[in-house]
Amino acid sequence: MKPSIMELRSILFVIFIFFSDAVSAIKCLAYFSETADLPCHFINPQNISLDELVVFWQDQHNRVLYELYKGKEKPENVHPMYKGRTSLDQDNWTLRLHNVQIKDRGSYQCYVHRQGPNGLVSIHQKIDNYLLVLANFSQPEISLISNRTENSDNINFTCASTKGYPEPKKMSFVLKTENSTNEYDALMNIFQDNITELYNVSGSLSLPVSPEANVSIFCVLQPTLTQTWLRSQPYNIDAKSRNTRQLFTDHGILITTLPVLFIVCVTVVSLIVKKRKKKQPGPSHECEAIEMEGEENEQAKQRVENRVPERSDETQCVDNISKTASGDKSATHF
Repeated sequence: MKPSIMELRSILFVIFIFFSDAVSAIKCLAYFSETADLPCHFINPQNISLDELVVFWQDQHNRVLYELYKGKEKPENVHPMYKGRTSLDQDNWTLRLHNVQIKDRGSYQCYVHRQGPNGLVSIHQKIDNYLLVLANFSQPEISLISNRTENSDNINFTCASTKGYPEPKKMSFVLKTENSTNEYDALMNIFQDNITELYNVSGSLSLPVSPEANVSIFCVLQPTLTQTWLRSQPYNIDAKSRNTRQLFTDHGILITTLPVLFIVCVTVVSLIVKKRKKKQPGPSHECEAIEMEGEENEQAKQRVENRVPERSDETQCVDNISKTASGDKSATHF
């Protein structure tokens, strides 16, 4: 049967009393944002009326938490950090401090005076109440950072827990298989909130996970030597699901690469086509060649036509010379 929360707190209270160095003080344990009981241990054997008593509590810095003056509360004398946070149980003379904060830890004293004819007379020696404040860390949460690679079976994990006090002592990862259980200490990163003074802690580790075995991984946090260890929910990995995730990863890489290959191929084909077009004459060059050839033919034709009349004149000139010669011969003959 598991112990109840109240039983666990009682056990912790006894442990704190046993291990504390302040033996003379009465130990009071409270949890963050809950209520602390600060007893006065005033017996009042003479059954003195409250109208004759002045009762008040102070902290280790002499700041007043609560004052009861002749049966009436005096809130104007209470320090601002305690206003509205205290109430007195007059049956057992215990002051209740509500909404406990981490900064409330420390020593408290109770004073009881009786109003006499010559002023206040102390009738109860102060007793220190040492208030211990704890804050439970949240359940650790484990998550996967990166999966194993082709060259290594290690898988990276991180673990986090928040809003605890005091500072935790240890964080570790437990790797459990069917045949073995191994624990690996993690290097903790600790952050303390400046306002609440609560701690947040995280840790990461690369764990060797065999691809041939079903594995359960836990994150374990040890808040203090006296607090119960906290354990995360298991992160389960089996060989089949791990291989499937690896297959999806490979497919994802292939799908990402295909568009790049397509663009490269299109670019190469475009360059080849452009080079081939540069080597072949285009339609404009063919037209220019045809026009030039036509002009050359036209010029040749004109030269032929110009030469025909020239040859006719020469022939005519020869004929004239022949006729002249014939005339001369005729004249000589006569």
